[in-house]
Amino acid sequence: MQDSPAAGARQARDLLRVAFGPSVVALIVIAAVTLLQLVIANSDMTGALGAIASMWLGVHQVPISIGGRELGVMPLLPVLLMVWGTARTTAHATPVTASWFVIRWIVASAMGGPLLIAAIALAVIHDAASVITALQTPSALRAFVSVLLVHAVGASIGVGSRIGRRVLASSSLPVWLPDSLRAAMAGVLALLGLSGLVTAASLVVHWGTMQDLYGITTSVFGQFSLTVLSILYVPNVIVGTAAMAVGSSAHLGFATFSSFTVFGGDIPALPVLAAAPHPPLGPVWVALLIVGASAGVALGQQCARRPLPMFAAMAKLGMAALVAALSVAVLGYAGSGELGNFGSVGIDQGTFGFAVFLWFAAVGWATVAMAGGIRYRARKAKPVLPMEQPSEVAVPVDPMPDGEDDELSVAAEPDGVDPPRPASPRLRSPQPDGLEPQGLDADDPPPHD
Repeated sequence: MQDSPAAGARQARDLLRVAFGPSVVALIVIAAVTLLQLVIANSDMTGALGAIASMWLGVHQVPISIGGRELGVMPLLPVLLMVWGTARTTAHATPVTASWFVIRWIVASAMGGPLLIAAIALAVIHDAASVITALQTPSALRAFVSVLLVHAVGASIGVGSRIGRRVLASSSLPVWLPDSLRAAMAGVLALLGLSGLVTAASLVVHWGTMQDLYGITTSVFGQFSLTVLSILYVPNVIVGTAAMAVGSSAHLGFATFSSFTVFGGDIPALPVLAAAPHPPLGPVWVALLIVGASAGVALGQQCARRPLPMFAAMAKLGMAALVAALSVAVLGYAGSGELGNFGSVGIDQGTFGFAVFLWFAAVGWATVAMAGGIRYRARKAKPVLPMEQPSEVAVPVDPMPDGEDDELSVAAEPDGVDPPRPASPRLRSPQPDGLEPQGLDADDPPPHD
């Protein structure tokens, strides 16, 4: 009874941390960066609150409109960090043996707190827009939906990491489903990781272009800001490289990039965009297709770790390829949008997810087949007949000495082996001459002393 109040207080603290922890941390970081920029620029603090609220919504992929121009392509790194923070706090607050009542409260807290902050941010932006006419209030529906989806994904990952195995064990879902999800994660990480290596190599090759992009400002703080902004947009560039690696395309306004052709055009003055290939396209960019094939091999190897029958192995591979394709398609959609006068920036949504599914399904299936991921039915062995036992035959033997004929039933022996001879009757041993046999007859008188 004494532990109940302490347990209740601890659970309340966990729910508050889940509801407001990641969002408040993001607000503090955004406020520090915004105020630092305003101080360095010798600007007044009139629109500070509106800028902080707009940037917090931008972290959740909510477009920002300034002066009639929409900034819709938001950096992916902040939203990925927000998903990670939500998943971490929910996982820490979810016991392994938690009931569904507790789980519902945790998930509701993970989504309710950010929605409250989003409502406050919209009110602050609306109030600031009355003073700063260039700032426009974003769509409330778009803001609430984006915030809800970001924190719902993080809460699902965090809670699933704690109770996922228990739920799957008590449900009628296939037992190979966790392995399929693990294979999908391996394929996505392999695709993005190899695409990151290609991006880094391309930046080294186009080092001169990157220096020219840094030359748009001569101040140290300006170059530092460009570096920070480039780091925030690195995941967007990696997703674009992954689209090229699977045969899809990425575009920056009128400039289009793929593994087979490049159409030039104006690109934003962001140093990380120097990794984009320049026309004419050399044959080295066709080698990007090796990245897609390698990611498919990684997915297939994970699916082949536990061999299954043919139908189950195909279902596991298909599920892994589908989950991986949906994951990268969501990343591609989140990393795309409008960029002012440059127009649309992002990847080809119509072909990216489908191309990833084809690569993972085809290359993954070949890998599963060669790596022994299919368990074939063993052929039924023919029944082994028991060896015939030697039959018993009647072997005639010589008559016994007492004149009575007798037949002994003996086992037939192999060829060349004589059958055993019958035992001869027991005979009395001969006694020495002059001595009577030992023993007394019944009629003899007993001996006298």
